[in-house]
Amino acid sequence: MAVLLYNMFNKIITEDSINKVKIAILNSSRIVIVTHVFPDGDAIGSSLALYHFLIKLNKSVNVIVPNNFPVFLEWMNGAKNIIIGNKEEFIAHKFIQLADLIFCLDFNNFQRIKQLHFYIQQSKAKKILIDHHPLLEHICDIIISYPTVSSTSELVFILIHQIGMSRYIDRNFAECIYTGMMTDTGAFTYNSNKVQIYFTIKELLKEGINKDVIYDNVYNNYSESRIRLQGYILYKKMKIIWEYRTSLITLSNEEQQKFSLKNGDTEGLVNIPLSIKKIIFSVFIREADDCVKISFRSKGKFPTNKFAFEVFNGGGHSNASGGEFNGRIEDAAILVEKMLPTYRHLLTN
Repeated sequence: MAVLLYNMFNKIITEDSINKVKIAILNSSRIVIVTHVFPDGDAIGSSLALYHFLIKLNKSVNVIVPNNFPVFLEWMNGAKNIIIGNKEEFIAHKFIQLADLIFCLDFNNFQRIKQLHFYIQQSKAKKILIDHHPLLEHICDIIISYPTVSSTSELVFILIHQIGMSRYIDRNFAECIYTGMMTDTGAFTYNSNKVQIYFTIKELLKEGINKDVIYDNVYNNYSESRIRLQGYILYKKMKIIWEYRTSLITLSNEEQQKFSLKNGDTEGLVNIPLSIKKIIFSVFIREADDCVKISFRSKGKFPTNKFAFEVFNGGGHSNASGGEFNGRIEDAAILVEKMLPTYRHLLTN
């Protein structure tokens, strides 16, 4: 059985892609890692894991994100070195200009990196995409895209394993990979039935990670204001649309300011209504700095990514996706309710 699992794991990424990535890494000296706007646990986890691996190879490495990431991810080693694009745009641009290799992690179209995409497109550096989302756009020279893999973090682990450099994996790398895998599967409650996931976890545990501490750092590290907000939205803001087995929550800028929210305090709130019996689709709409941000979660077979793409030009996975809306938060909520009848056959079966 052990040999079977190893062989299955060792053939996920094509040999041609593996060879191209290995050559690109060995021939580079200045590397930039970029991930998507509103970076989540998988985006930060995969980026920092790759950062730790490349540092071990004596590369000059910088991780750049379009905007800030949740405070409950700041505990990961290397997080303090991440360059925030909308706060340090000159520095971000400079490092991208100097790079001879750019990794694009956890996104597959340039719209997902906002203002950074102009600098990335102008760069003459070789570009490698590592991602697990559907609806791939060929934006890089080398594409590592496998939507059946649980997370980009797991895909980074598989990549390092297949290029034969697993000896450079350490505890820092493993903690970041596990964090990405855990957060992108809802603590392994969805998109997590493949055997290879648990083979990967087994290997990460060998590096000395404490998965219970990681869980505590991520899920039991909220501010008091976040907990009070949770009570507020469940009592005052959650709307249940029983006909379509759907929950809808909206949160304005004014309400966010009232609770003195920190970055990341709204993470995970979209999941809570799915614990209600018969609710299979949860929508969370909140005002952000320059748009209305929408998160979708589901249970079972309802494809949130289909809804996100067709209604809000968004995307993601079947059970977890997102989108944006340029307009009033009230209009975004109206649009969601207006479109639910179109998906009746998927919501009521």
